Amino acid sequence: MRLPILLALALAASAAHAATPYGQPIPDGDTVPVSQAIAAFDAHAGQPRRFSGRIAEVCQAKGCWLMLEDDGRAARVMFGDHAFSIPKDTAGRAVVHGVLTRKALTPAQVEHLSGDSGRGVAAEPVEYRITADGVEIAS
Repeated sequence: MRLPILLALALAASAAHAATPYGQPIPDGDTVPVSQAIAAFDAHAGQPRRFSGRIAEVCQAKGCWLMLEDDGRAARVMFGDHAFSIPKDTAGRAVVHGVLTRKALTPAQVEHLSGDSGRGVAAEPVEYRITADGVEIAS
């Protein structure tokens, strides 16, 4: 009698931690909250890493980027060279695998990214960016 209950609990626990993948599979390893990665930018930039945070916004034109936020700091996550996209209504927490950079945007890029915002949030002229090859969104 106990075995079915334990099995049900184990399945429920694994379902609660399930994630929906997009792009390439994310390799195992340490995950750094995006706020910590930005605070120690030089230590985390330039090499592929796992970053985590809350999805604050998704591109409303094509689902081709998201804003990953943690503790008041955010980075725009671009999906490779538009290699994949996510649903425009995606929300929740995410882990992304990619390379963190700091990018100066042209006025045209600021206008374009601001226009794709569903919340009317203006893009910053200099932003932190993660070019990701894979994303896992917690369900």
